[in-house]
Amino acid sequence: SRLVGPYSVEACVSFPPNIVKMPVGMGINGFGRIGRLVFRAASANPDVQVKAINDPFMDLKYMVYQLKYDSVHKQFAGTVACKEVDGKEFLIVNGSDIAVFHEKDPASIKWGETGAAYVCESTGIFTTQEKASLHLGGGAKKVIISAPPKDDVPMYVVGVNHTDY
Repeated sequence: SRLVGPYSVEACVSFPPNIVKMPVGMGINGFGRIGRLVFRAASANPDVQVKAINDPFMDLKYMVYQLKYDSVHKQFAGTVACKEVDGKEFLIVNGSDIAVFHEKDPASIKWGETGAAYVCESTGIFTTQEKASLHLGGGAKKVIISAPPKDDVPMYVVGVNHTDY
């Protein structure tokens, strides 16, 4: 083993066994077909936790219905419910509360307050850097645009150029 001081190189690049990795908080803007697919993929990934969803045009109860029943991807494998507390709306998926917003202006969505560091922009509307950056005003740290960008925002494809990020 190569030693650097009292520690091996291998010990410097891996987490000690007593360190627990926390899942990254994610928000989804737009709960249409793509947003729901992103939600399903994220909920199946232990490294991701959906913290908030924004859709200005979808009623909370319809969100529950749309997530539960999908004619192509079948019924959602977990539990889905909703609740309203003090004027705030929540989807309850597999026992976890997910904040729901109905904002048209991305800067007004309180991503940071919910713990959503990453936001998947899946409306198809905010596909330029200028427009997608509006999410940063709500506390998001990074924005992933699910549609092809309309300006020079780089596109990354796993297996093609994802290591360029």
